[in-house]
Amino acid sequence: MSIFVLAIKEQIMNISKLLGVIIISLSVFFLGLQSQALELEASGVRAFTMLLLTALYLVRVKNKHVLFLSFLIVFTIAELFNWATWLKNFDIDPNFDYFYYVGNALYILAYLLLIFRILVGFSIVKAMSKFPLQSLLLIVLGVFVVYLVTDTTRETLNNSEYTLEFTYNAVIMVLMNLSLLNYMYRDDKKSMNLLIGSICIVFSEILQLAYFYIAADFNVLNVLCSAFLVAAFLFFYLQSRLVHKDKNVSFVQQDLKV
Repeated sequence: MSIFVLAIKEQIMNISKLLGVIIISLSVFFLGLQSQALELEASGVRAFTMLLLTALYLVRVKNKHVLFLSFLIVFTIAELFNWATWLKNFDIDPNFDYFYYVGNALYILAYLLLIFRILVGFSIVKAMSKFPLQSLLLIVLGVFVVYLVTDTTRETLNNSEYTLEFTYNAVIMVLMNLSLLNYMYRDDKKSMNLLIGSICIVFSEILQLAYFYIAADFNVLNVLCSAFLVAAFLFFYLQSRLVHKDKNVSFVQQDLKV
């Protein structure tokens, strides 16, 4: 029985290594497609890469968390949905872009799941009481950045689209601020990787807005946006393999098994 178990473990390790190599290769290929402005092909590769990353998480990470897995699944669904809209123009109503709202709603839901993952076992009240000034500055800075960034789209979007963009940007900023507060409180490698991933997401989204609404002909912005996104998920995956170092804080819990 022990030999059989060892053989299975060895096969799993081989599969995870193969998945890792494929994911890295596809990420480089994806950035290459973006540099050539091949959006349809890049969207397909991006969606397939997310599928493989979710599979790698399931195979490689022992202590899985339901919320982080849900984040990966919902984000992957959003990517597949986005690719489907590139493959076929689902123009149900020329006056209302349903798929714009559905796609962005899926991304918002994915990031909310990641936010909830941070909040599990993390006392935000205790963290804010320990860093009151920093917390206040984060809130003020977050509101200012969200308003400033979203305001660049005011002349392009209608009221409902603007509201969705504002909500999307607000969720991203909450994710980064919570990650920073989480890192200041925990001060370990897992929270640091989560923070770096969240910062990369913010940079990616800001560059994407700049590319879509300000400098659509400047493809370098699109490539940089994609590079930050790839880096973000690299750090998200790395943090998922770690546990928090601090064993003495009562509300810190280890990752729950699915």
